[in-house]
Amino acid sequence: MTDNPMTVLVVGATGSIGRLVVAEAIAQGHTTRALVRNPSRARQLPPEAHIVVGDVTDPETLPPAVAGVDAIVLTLGSDGSGHSSPESVDYGGVRNILNALGTQAARIALMTSIGATTRSSSYGHLLEWKRRSERLVRARGLPYTIVRPAWFDMNGPDEHRLVFLQGDIRRTGSPRDGVIARHQIAEVLVASLTSPHAEHRTFELVAEAGPAPADLDPLFAALEQDPPGALDAVRDENNMPLEDEPRQVRDDLNALAARRDA
Repeated sequence: MTDNPMTVLVVGATGSIGRLVVAEAIAQGHTTRALVRNPSRARQLPPEAHIVVGDVTDPETLPPAVAGVDAIVLTLGSDGSGHSSPESVDYGGVRNILNALGTQAARIALMTSIGATTRSSSYGHLLEWKRRSERLVRARGLPYTIVRPAWFDMNGPDEHRLVFLQGDIRRTGSPRDGVIARHQIAEVLVASLTSPHAEHRTFELVAEAGPAPADLDPLFAALEQDPPGALDAVRDENNMPLEDEPRQVRDDLNALAARRDA
């Protein structure tokens, strides 16, 4: 239970990670809103969750969801369809939520993926849009934590010791990059909201043999912060030049940076 309860919005609340984030946020004493596109899917969420209906691909539906929140956890994941492409959901959803905030301040926790800086793989297109979503969060200038989890629920029964990595050098595109339990991803995302040691940090999240830690603050504190004003994380390879990015992406970054500096 946290000593600093917040009003937390969970985006992607009915996904396999999002629903666990909702439950963890409630367990920690936060007033928890769950953004859902289909209200019927909200039945799987705890009754304490405050359901708000909206679609991250439709900006007009988002202002009521973000109004008055202290923190936002983004666990978006596209399914590859026309309505749910990496560009429209993994990237566009983050952009639209940040724009909906306007001048309102909020703590941000964004889940992307290990290997987000990979440029050549079967997941390359998806990962590029996830990396662009990270850049949006950094450009906006709000306090944030960006978590890049490894392969979901492929850990063994004795693999719960959390390891935070930086540099994103594990790029096989397979569980050899690391494994992590879904419930531990949710715990890390929610814990980051109230830890001052987690601010402006980006890291890959894996689990190795050993017990789960009782306190995440030492793990957060051991990380390097992202450089102030940088679009990419500390230690990330500089392999995605801004000048080569799509014009719309550059325009989005400039708009968010202008709001940060206003």
